[in-house]
Amino acid sequence: MKVTHSFDQDDIATRLAAYLDASPSPFHAVESAAVLLEACGFTRLSETEATPAEPGRYLLVRGGSLIAWSTEADLAPSAPFRVVGAHTDSPNLRIKPQPELVRAGWQQLAVEIYGGPLLNTWLDRDLGLSGRVAVRGADGVEGRLLLLDEPLLRVSQLAPHLDRTVNTDGLKLNPQQHLVPHWGLGTEPADFTGFVAERLEVERGDVLGWDLMTHDLTPARRIGRDRDLLASARLDNLATSFAAVVALIAALEDGTGVVPVVALFDHEEVGSTTERGAQSTFLPAVLERIVAARGGSREDYLRALAGTVIASGDMAHATNPNYADRHEPGHHVRMNGGPVLKINAQARYATDGMGAAHFRLACEQAGVPVQNFVTRTDLPCGSTVGPMTSALTGATTVDFGAPTLSMHSTREACGVADQAMYARALAAFLSPA
Repeated sequence: MKVTHSFDQDDIATRLAAYLDASPSPFHAVESAAVLLEACGFTRLSETEATPAEPGRYLLVRGGSLIAWSTEADLAPSAPFRVVGAHTDSPNLRIKPQPELVRAGWQQLAVEIYGGPLLNTWLDRDLGLSGRVAVRGADGVEGRLLLLDEPLLRVSQLAPHLDRTVNTDGLKLNPQQHLVPHWGLGTEPADFTGFVAERLEVERGDVLGWDLMTHDLTPARRIGRDRDLLASARLDNLATSFAAVVALIAALEDGTGVVPVVALFDHEEVGSTTERGAQSTFLPAVLERIVAARGGSREDYLRALAGTVIASGDMAHATNPNYADRHEPGHHVRMNGGPVLKINAQARYATDGMGAAHFRLACEQAGVPVQNFVTRTDLPCGSTVGPMTSALTGATTVDFGAPTLSMHSTREACGVADQAMYARALAAFLSPA
């Protein structure tokens, strides 16, 4: 099926920037994605209810994870899936359960490092708070989203006058000691629980727990001489999450001969071994429920998996001109050069020849170029949700990404043209010719 959606690069860049700014936590990223999908006819379901047998567009939310799919096409229960996977979490500083501190006349909040951030990029930034708060409700515990886009916190670094080696020997940060943000002056600890309760307009005693994190307040914006780059927090991996949602909507507009699915997972940055991570039963269970709701058996489900192809999307390292020697010489990745196939002989990426072929065909169908990324043989390689989803489902899987600089910084950069090509390629993948 030919993808006819325009994917105007300026429109995609504008909408991506809005999505990034509205999604400082995985919970907000999922909610923002759900809003986009619901505006295009998707119905939000509860996991505790039966999966509808009626053809339609549906989505499920589990914390910071989301799975969306369509059964509009008249297909057999054993029809294969096409799945685009991504993740919603990014490295950051997370608020500890008892965060109140006082040091040297400063009121501070204790934080724990989440994932693998570039720690120095969190220094001297205006930081807000976001995430989910568990509160006492009429029917038990309920989750409330909290978004404070205010300059509440700051991690101030030491002046060079007090560390004359900082520019020669490099910045040495102890996360326990040097990454603690301050948020006020005083000799008594400030009541963080009370602060959260006040902002949520609930009683202090009704705040029962939280998953709260800091976020940089600098908005996403286009940069460069020709404004052909986009700088923002959380491009890894919300750029893929956004592209996946846009691609699913576009693929359904054009029609598709498979069951298209988008799976956005939380907790990739910390290993994915949680109830809503890629290594959980979330995706396999939803796929089996889709088959069963359409009258299929366990045998039909296994047949569907045998023909399924999964595209696992996570941002890819563009070649940094100041550190070109850290990249594989024969596999330089250009910004605005198109989607990137990610390959690793140790299976840190799930891509094999068959998976790569499926993705190349999708890019060919979409009319976009393809690049290849391989880590230098003398450097360790990162990983993605690809190997996990591949192992859990037995489906052919390919890992891919869009070129990015400064990955895991509070301020990453990507190419504007790449984002439109990214979405176009994924739409083609979800509606194969």
